Amino acid sequence: MQMNAQMADRSSAAELSELVISIGQRLLASQATTAIPVIQEILHELREFFGVDHTCLRYTDHTIRASLMVAESPVRESVPDPDPMACVYFEGADEVFAQAEHSVVTVSVRPGDGSAKRYQEQVREVARLAWGEEAVAALTGASVLATPLVVGPRPVGFVSLTKFGDMVFTADEVEAMNAIASMLTQLKSRIEAEESLIYSTMHDDLTNLSNRRALIGHLEERLQTRQPGLIAFFLDVDRLKTINDFLGHDAGDRFIRVIAKRLKDHSEPRDMIARLGGDEFIIVPAQPMSFEIASKHAERLRKLVSARVSIGAEPVSRTVSIGVTMAEAGDTASDVMRRADQAMLAAKAAGGNEVAVFTDEMRKLHALRDDVEFHLGSAIQNDALTLHYQPEVDLRSGRILGVEALVRWQHPSRGLLLPESFVGTAESANLAGALNRWVVRRAAEQWVRWRDAGIIDDDFGMRVNVSPVQLVSVNFVDDVATIVSDVGIDPKALCIEITEHVLVQDLDRARVTLEALKHLGLKTAIDDFGTGYSSFTHLKQLEVDQLKIDRSFIQKLGRSPDDLAIVTSIVDLAESFDMSVVAEGLETQIGLETLLSVGCTRAQGRLLAPPTPVEDVTQVLADRVIDLGPR
Repeated sequence: MQMNAQMADRSSAAELSELVISIGQRLLASQATTAIPVIQEILHELREFFGVDHTCLRYTDHTIRASLMVAESPVRESVPDPDPMACVYFEGADEVFAQAEHSVVTVSVRPGDGSAKRYQEQVREVARLAWGEEAVAALTGASVLATPLVVGPRPVGFVSLTKFGDMVFTADEVEAMNAIASMLTQLKSRIEAEESLIYSTMHDDLTNLSNRRALIGHLEERLQTRQPGLIAFFLDVDRLKTINDFLGHDAGDRFIRVIAKRLKDHSEPRDMIARLGGDEFIIVPAQPMSFEIASKHAERLRKLVSARVSIGAEPVSRTVSIGVTMAEAGDTASDVMRRADQAMLAAKAAGGNEVAVFTDEMRKLHALRDDVEFHLGSAIQNDALTLHYQPEVDLRSGRILGVEALVRWQHPSRGLLLPESFVGTAESANLAGALNRWVVRRAAEQWVRWRDAGIIDDDFGMRVNVSPVQLVSVNFVDDVATIVSDVGIDPKALCIEITEHVLVQDLDRARVTLEALKHLGLKTAIDDFGTGYSSFTHLKQLEVDQLKIDRSFIQKLGRSPDDLAIVTSIVDLAESFDMSVVAEGLETQIGLETLLSVGCTRAQGRLLAPPTPVEDVTQVLADRVIDLGPR
């Protein structure tokens, strides 16, 4: 009776109310990042307040039917590995744990309780390890109050008070523990909601891999340690669009999920694997690597991704292009990702299914691309570009039949840039339209100036190359029509040249554009002809006036029977379709003679005249004839 009186005095209603309010305030202010230290402090306070020997908070994982330790007081000084208390499976557990799996009411046990013999035996073992044999001899058993954390009809854990010996918990104390357990439940739910939100903002919905935000955070953290050998692999699946087009986007999503699982299953647990979206992944291994080891690892990844995947009844496979880079001093996360991306693009440019390691040559190339992309727009607007002109010559007489306008950029710090240095960037930066309009307009204006000066006749041709991207633009023909009208060039003098591979890639759109240009009165030509053999069969469908034989077949004429056969075939093909033919890249006298022998009478090339600025070519045009040398 004296012990119960002391307990009643220790656990008065006012004190219990103050305890509950104090704990509630601290739990309300807790967040996911601060919750465990606060819970640890609260468990310590409960242990002292109730005069018990041990307190703990455990969560229930119903998927594996186990109770998981969250925090305890006192914290054990010596914890075995593995810790038997960290995860207690309900199947085969003692009576207290067995009840905790499903009970939504408080579980109370006291010494001598016949329904908790196994629990009492475990308590004695714990006491023996903690206090020695003498303590066990004096121990009559243990009392426990396990108060459930309940969400709806289901327990999600419990908070327990354990006393080595006999102890009676009053109704007010049980009620107070119920209130505390309820607040711990609310905290658990709030933390889970926070963690779910954080998880969703840091992970990819489709694959559950990390996303770009998580990758950047991981890289920035790793880069701060300045650890050498930090490697990044950039993976881009080749031609995933084919799966989407033929099997549907759901099939494409399933394919990506399988690839993501493969990457996860074959990586170390601490490796960062992120999906950037679409078919792009970045892997940052936890362990440092040399370039040699990284290259071997990239080859393993390439084979792993390329293995067949079963999508329903369809076995499919895709290759992958992989870029590899190593972090450098002073790098940011975006630096590492950009270089890995650039290396991957080099692997793609090599035909795909390749591994490319970032090199200094790539660094220079992409520095140029960045420079070009940043300044090209203003160069177009400010008329900072220029045109050089290369004559097209009749090989029989040396008469100049026309010129091809070739754009150049006098860069303020890099000097004179040729088209290959900036046209591709113009296309990727959505500047191709502005660039093409500038070239067509300036070439047309120059033609008009020459005509008005009496240097050329109305039949003199002005050729302009058109970006493949621009050819399929819906505004392209209207833009050309506007320029022709504004400038006053004779439409039949203007010839628009398009590369052959554009025809192969989008024949229908090319046909529409060519027909519209023909309707305007312009001439059209297929440039670089002979490099995309599949278009041979499509010539009948196209409104084309001329074929320009690719320079790769012209430069070895007189030495290569194969090239001679191809050139002869193209000349015959053009004649059968009533088209004229021009040879590009003529550089040798034997090449000139060979062209004449097969019936090709028109050519461009350095043997005749290189591309030159307008002032120089104007002097050449004044003569209208180029000396072809001894015949």
